Amino acid sequence: MKRFPCIAILMIVILTVGQSLRAQNFKLGHINSDELIQAMPEFDSGQVKLEKFRKELINYLELMSVELNNKSDAYSKESKNLNEVVRQVKEQELMDMNRRIQEFQATAQTQLQEKQVELFQPIYEKVEKAIKDVGKENDYLYIFNSSQGGSLIYFDIAKSTDITALVRVKLKLK
Repeated sequence: MKRFPCIAILMIVILTVGQSLRAQNFKLGHINSDELIQAMPEFDSGQVKLEKFRKELINYLELMSVELNNKSDAYSKESKNLNEVVRQVKEQELMDMNRRIQEFQATAQTQLQEKQVELFQPIYEKVEKAIKDVGKENDYLYIFNSSQGGSLIYFDIAKSTDITALVRVKLKLK
């Protein structure tokens, strides 16, 4: 019998807290950040700059390959007429050129990735800031990224608000 008043008080507290939690308006939102990033004018100019840089690297690599092929062909044609010392020097030269090409490929790949980060990181940061600002200004509790590879596994689109239009306005995009 002594437990009944304690249980009753506990039940009243639980119901009151539950009611107040349900009364609060928890706003959830989602956005496809990939779509938004690709709509940014900076994205297109970044793509152009990255492609130009990539082509420069490829062109230089092709020049190196052509030079190696020419020297290899010349060596193949004259190797029968060369003495042992000259043949070894030419073979070493071809191996060194091949090694330099491989090193250039590795360096070029790294430089291309660094250039991509340099060009696109400011865009990602700008979009992230706009999303956070819209979230704060509109009292969202959570905003999920619905992009492929985003941080969302499932959401009910009928119960979630797409804030892409609000962020587009924030970024002054059409």
